[in-house]
Amino acid sequence: MTQCRICSGQSLFKFLDLGQTPLANGFIEPDDLASKEERYPLVVYFCENCGLVQLLDVVPPTDMFEDYPYITGASSPMRDHFHGFAQEVTGVGELNETSLVVDIGSNDGTLLSGFDGVRILGVEPAKNISKIANDAGIKTLNEFFSTDVAKQIVSTHGKASVVLATNVFAHVNDVSSSLEGVKILLTDEGHFTFEVPYLLDMIQKPEFDTIYHEHLSYFAIRPLMALFKRFEMDIVDVKRIPVHGGSIRVYVKNGLRAETSDAVSSLLQTEEAERLHSKSTYTEFGSNVAELRTKLLELLEDLKNDGASIADYGASAKGNILLNYCGIGTEKLSYIVDTTPLKQGRFSPGVHIPVVHPDQFAEQPPDYTLLLAWNYAEAILAKEAEYRRQGGKFIIPVPTPVVV
Repeated sequence: MTQCRICSGQSLFKFLDLGQTPLANGFIEPDDLASKEERYPLVVYFCENCGLVQLLDVVPPTDMFEDYPYITGASSPMRDHFHGFAQEVTGVGELNETSLVVDIGSNDGTLLSGFDGVRILGVEPAKNISKIANDAGIKTLNEFFSTDVAKQIVSTHGKASVVLATNVFAHVNDVSSSLEGVKILLTDEGHFTFEVPYLLDMIQKPEFDTIYHEHLSYFAIRPLMALFKRFEMDIVDVKRIPVHGGSIRVYVKNGLRAETSDAVSSLLQTEEAERLHSKSTYTEFGSNVAELRTKLLELLEDLKNDGASIADYGASAKGNILLNYCGIGTEKLSYIVDTTPLKQGRFSPGVHIPVVHPDQFAEQPPDYTLLLAWNYAEAILAKEAEYRRQGGKFIIPVPTPVVV
């Protein structure tokens, strides 16, 4: 692309280049290790016109999402998070047995399963994941969301009181087409409610591993307001939430007449105060990312020189970005432990570290464990209390590498 996906502006400032990188969820089967692995540019730009941070190199979504290894329900913190989210949405939307809730990019249906006494429908492009949802009794269309799919849903099920999109809206290249579909689907008084990683958290921490090919846009409130205004929609409320290292939950309604909460103007002021729309902020971010890489590599090198064994915890997409950007492979790390069955027995993209069942972590505990799923640090540290009592230590890489 050569222009901003929200405002079509062409004043695009490149501030971070993470190199030619494999797909973050492109786990490799053992028989395919010798095959050529596709890599794509991972370069990030700031639009000087509207403030959107984005990727311009777009990988076809069919390459990333038709067969997908991430299962929401495999993470207990995410199960708890989505259960609370469903309860909140039910109250805000004043939902009842006639209400329809549609979840775009619904994965295995974990979020939808938290709704009681309403009609639910998922839309999920990954064939393997949508089958899991349907087998669990969560009615799910195996489709990429589009205006045609929205019309199909309205024809079959009627209009939706709530349309959800959690960690999906940032995946969309043609945001205009998606919002047209949302408007078709929503009732006049309905809510479009979505969660996305928050740009301010990403910049401040610095969470560079949030950046991967699936995430085409990195949102702040100002560019979102400009986007929705084009579609005669209003952001009526926003909440900062801790999930995924810092996200925002955004409530949007049809029409430009809706009452807006104070939280929206408050975040706008915060973004202005934190210079979120200044080029210098992004130049500084790039420098901070390079410094983090240097510190992490020095720490791992010192530990290996001392004879320590090191493994990884959490075969997350963000972890795969960190490993590839830093050039960390099997010369430093013996394996990655992960609870997701679809990842076990495969190898991580790019650096080809084997992904193993948690039993191996218990049977062959390393001296140190690099916590790739650092966004779940609190839950993981509590879960692995016995490992820590036995002398095992975790390395938390973000916002700066520390040993705990």
